[in-house]
Amino acid sequence: MIWLWLGTAVFSLASALLPFLPMEAYILGAGATNGGTAKEISLGIAAGIGATCGKIIWYELALHGSQLAWVQKKMSKPKVAAAYERWTARMQGRPWYAAAIMFVAASVGLPPLLAMAAVAGFLKMPMWVFIPTVLVGRSIRFALLFMGVGGVHGLIG
Repeated sequence: MIWLWLGTAVFSLASALLPFLPMEAYILGAGATNGGTAKEISLGIAAGIGATCGKIIWYELALHGSQLAWVQKKMSKPKVAAAYERWTARMQGRPWYAAAIMFVAASVGLPPLLAMAAVAGFLKMPMWVFIPTVLVGRSIRFALLFMGVGGVHGLIG
């Protein structure tokens, strides 16, 4: 079980960094093994941990990339600067609003979490909001997917 758990976390990390590695496809294979609800929730948490680590990397890249010269040049355009100011005003000082948007992205996938992780870094969302929101949202999403696959497997097998 430990190898399946670690493999799930590692694949989820890779999936969070490389969008062409869909975690959902992994879940179809790994979730088809018997094990019960506790195992499925545990695997969902492992996948949530891996995904969160991957999204922290995207966050950090955006946070530090915002200092690059070409980004600063783009930010000097009035339309882009106005949009940045608008989103900054919405997010700063309103951690519950920021957390709600991030939770929806993490659990439902709309807007895409990869994009939202970069936006969060660019807007300097506090890590104390970003990390637990992504971890809980992704863990719930993946645990429910594991349970769905396990339930279908139980009906067929």
